[in-house]
Amino acid sequence: MELTLVTSAFCGACARTRAVLAEATRYLPDAIVTEIDVARDPDAAEALDIRSTPTVIIRDATGAAVFRAEGVPTVPQVLTAAVKALPA
Repeated sequence: MELTLVTSAFCGACARTRAVLAEATRYLPDAIVTEIDVARDPDAAEALDIRSTPTVIIRDATGAAVFRAEGVPTVPQVLTAAVKALPA
């Protein structure tokens, strides 16, 4: 499973979201966290249809998005969404 965090340099909420994902991944040892900065990689942000930062996208092993949140999610929200990304 992949957790993608889309951020921007001027985003204070992005730091809080990083902390949420760090806490959540303590319970998800196989999760890969990828961070995309909209200023450094605008093409990737556009391809993901990013409207605001932070945005978190969780994908399953096939690459299908099972969760998307704009703003700061909670650890329970991330963990609940991550269950959807686990193989059946």
